[in-house]
Parts: sequence; C-alpha cells; structure tokens
Amino acid sequence: MPTATAPAPRKVTRPRADAVRNRERIVTAAREMFVEHGPDVPLDEIARRAGVGNATVYRNFPDREALVREVVCSVMDRTAEAAELALAETGDAFAALERFVHASADERISALCPMISSTFDQHHPDLQASRERVEQLIEEVMGRARAAGQLRPDVGVGDLMIVVAQLSRPPAGTDCLRGDRFVHRHLQLFLDGLRAPARSALPGEAVTIEELRAS
Repeated sequence: MPTATAPAPRKVTRPRADAVRNRERIVTAAREMFVEHGPDVPLDEIARRAGVGNATVYRNFPDREALVREVVCSVMDRTAEAAELALAETGDAFAALERFVHASADERISALCPMISSTFDQHHPDLQASRERVEQLIEEVMGRARAAGQLRPDVGVGDLMIVVAQLSRPPAGTDCLRGDRFVHRHLQLFLDGLRAPARSALPGEAVTIEELRAS
C-alpha cells in the first residue's frame, strides 16, 4: 500500500529588504511633509523626498488615505514603544510617562493625529488598534505611577493627551521649527506639575479618554 506523501511546507513570502526600506522611507518622508505642509501635499513630492518613483508610492499605498493612516499609526506605535522601553529598562512608571510625552512631541503627534478627521475612516481597524494600544499603555503607566505615589491623583489620561497636544503645537504666528526649541522645556514644566504631592487643587474633574473622544 503506497504511503501518503506529506504535503510540501508552504513558503512564507516575505517582502524583500529593499521593499521594506522603500516603504519606511516613504512613511518617513510623508510624516515630514505632512507636518510641514499638511495632508494635501502632492504624493509625487513625497516620492521625490523619499528617493523613490511614484509607482513605488502607489504600490505601497493605493491612495492618500492609506498613506496618512500608515503615518499616524506608525507615530502612535513609536510613542507607545518609547514608553514600553522606558518601563522595561527602569521599572519607573513616571520615567516611562516622561518618555512617552517627549517622544510624542518629537513625532509631531499633535500635528498628525488631527489629520484623521471626517475625511478619513476614523474607525479603521489599524487606527483603532494603534489608538487603543497607546491609551491602554498610558492608563497602565499612570496607574502604576499613581500607586507608587509619583503621580498626583487628580489627573486622567485625557488631561495628559490634551496638554501634550496643546504644548507640542507651536503658537499661532510662529515658525514651526523655531518653536521646537521651546517644546521640551514646556512639556517638562507640565510633567513636573504632575508629580505628587500636588501643590494645589485642580478645578473640575479629571478628563477621561471617553470624554476626550466625545468632545
């Protein structure tokens, strides 16, 4: 009786290294140009800055919405990774919180996240996954810092996200790059104000993520 032949193992197709590099260069160039010029910057200019052809951009991202979404997701993922790395390296929850805040400013998260407006699908699974990862991580980090007596008890995740967005955006009428030199200084002032014990009582109640989304 003939023995059954085991099926050949399926080959996992992986993108070539140069294809991965091209995609990363496109996302990096798009992030820079979206910050400088907004989400309507021509895709051929993004291709030129990335050093690739237009066809390479469209092969990776079939439309502008896909590219904007990838840029925003990559920014949120990197800020989350910065906090995770700080927590793993030091075990210090407040240090992880500081790393997240400063990484958010470096990634220009305040300029990029508003691009996901009514024009785009805010409920795309990739966006939701990246957003939930950031929110859950910061909830955890703030909870640990609060339990350790490092974080004042009257602030919420929504408070943090609002202030990071406001302080990392250059004041109206000022040059974006010139304003950058003040951002980390002012964010550190804010972070120092988060430390326990609190020096004053805050008016109102802590802002939650749910309230932030509904506003």
